Amino acid sequence: MIQKIRTAESVAIGHPDKICDQISDAILDACLATDPHSRVAVETMGGHGHIYITGEITSHANPDYSAIAQKIYRSCGNKDKVEVFVNVVKQSPQIKAGVDIGGAGDQGIMVGYACNQTKELLPLEVVLSRQLTKAMGARDGKSQVTIGNGKIEKIITSVCGAEYPQELIDLLKQWGIKEKDPRWLKNPAGNWTIGGFKADTGLTGRKLIVDNYGPNVSIGGGCFSGKDATKVDRSAAYMARKIAVDLLKKNKAQEVFVKLAYAIGKAEPVMATAELHYKNKPVEFVSHIKGYDLTPAGIIKFLDLQKPIYLQTAKYGHFGNGFVWDI
Repeated sequence: MIQKIRTAESVAIGHPDKICDQISDAILDACLATDPHSRVAVETMGGHGHIYITGEITSHANPDYSAIAQKIYRSCGNKDKVEVFVNVVKQSPQIKAGVDIGGAGDQGIMVGYACNQTKELLPLEVVLSRQLTKAMGARDGKSQVTIGNGKIEKIITSVCGAEYPQELIDLLKQWGIKEKDPRWLKNPAGNWTIGGFKADTGLTGRKLIVDNYGPNVSIGGGCFSGKDATKVDRSAAYMARKIAVDLLKKNKAQEVFVKLAYAIGKAEPVMATAELHYKNKPVEFVSHIKGYDLTPAGIIKFLDLQKPIYLQTAKYGHFGNGFVWDI
């Protein structure tokens, strides 16, 4: 029997890249709260006392970008002052023309996935690594979990701060892992007290594998955070997940892969396929997924994507956290 070994990582909400993801999605939420039809594509970069916000926004809303960035920064466990710089313009009229008639806001390939390993319908290593970073609380930190045949083989937790979070220690005890367990690498580089923007820079969309399904499942490559639902990078990825969940449950498969592809300015996908993997049956291929409205407008309506729901998705992954596309 060949041993199946898989590893996945997660990052805490105070990680520099995750701070930037959250700022971008908090700005999106602020726009949608006033104007559900807002067109938003906003990027955030931060580091060493500065936060830079740039992008394209067309909206009746007029959010206070600096105040939003400062609030998110403090919510991630930071008390130091940061200076915020903003350079935001309206959406390109050429992109707007294609979206206004119902077309996709860009080309791209989106991947959806579901498996029967966990109640979250995600790989076990992904679920466990996220549980560890949630237990770290509002600070900079990272986790990594290696699973072999369904059992924990190695855990890495790197936590910034003078004291280790008791919640994290208690969680590991529940898993049967105590201090000095050889499976647990605790701050393997030594004591870590300088983190976040004081030590590193962050950027929206730099934790794509963490945001998706871990490194053992392919992704389309597009960032989610800071984009409204006319951008199929986000909305079609959520729809692909929903289809994968539906097919997994309906067909009692072990895992399902869904792939959608779009052309900018066109409403219908140029590809909509699925692969269903079973334990004792051949792989089932679906060359044309049917029964769903896969136009951007159809997806937005079906998943109700014009509400300010996105900040929460930027924290601990966009899938497996009880969102409408997960059930």
